[in-house]
Amino acid sequence: MEIFDVSVPIRDGMLHYAGNPPVHVTRVSSIERGDPANVSELDMGAHSGTHVDAPDHFIEGGAGAEALPLSALIGPAEVVDAANATIALDLVTLRDLELPPRGSERILFKTRNSQLWSRDEFTRDFVRLDGEAAAYLVERGVKLLGIDYLSIGDADAHRILLSAGVVCIEGLDLRGIEPGPYELVCLPLKLVGSDGAPARAVLIR
Repeated sequence: MEIFDVSVPIRDGMLHYAGNPPVHVTRVSSIERGDPANVSELDMGAHSGTHVDAPDHFIEGGAGAEALPLSALIGPAEVVDAANATIALDLVTLRDLELPPRGSERILFKTRNSQLWSRDEFTRDFVRLDGEAAAYLVERGVKLLGIDYLSIGDADAHRILLSAGVVCIEGLDLRGIEPGPYELVCLPLKLVGSDGAPARAVLIR
């Protein structure tokens, strides 16, 4: 059995989506300074690093992160090679991909975004779904989608996916992952009422 950690390390000053809160990790108690224990303070947005969107992110009155279904976040998943997608992961592009059979519940898109994790600054030049593609995936019965940068898609795509109950994992690091079938385990923090939550995600083969 192989276990692949596909989470982005959380660190002080890490890359974050433009306009979202930056990430700060501060040591507030230190053994080196004479304190009895080391204690750190975390200051960051709910959509930092590898994270899961809750319906409340784009739907007024939608459920918070504490209600995300673990049944969708754990189970067989297919990593799909979408390296040839440019910016819009649209319906035409999706139909050219080797998607898993209709009814497959979990799809993770490995795009050219994966290489963006080597940059220190956020860029808006990343591959993402549009609304039409999102609706197509909902119609195919997908319960969870993931992508290798900080947004699964445009605003229309978010609203369509989250309204349909599709769980969205953003910020995956798929650089070392070959396309194909895996077992996914992704556990977001149980943040009550939050529009999203950081998560640790692994693939098992």
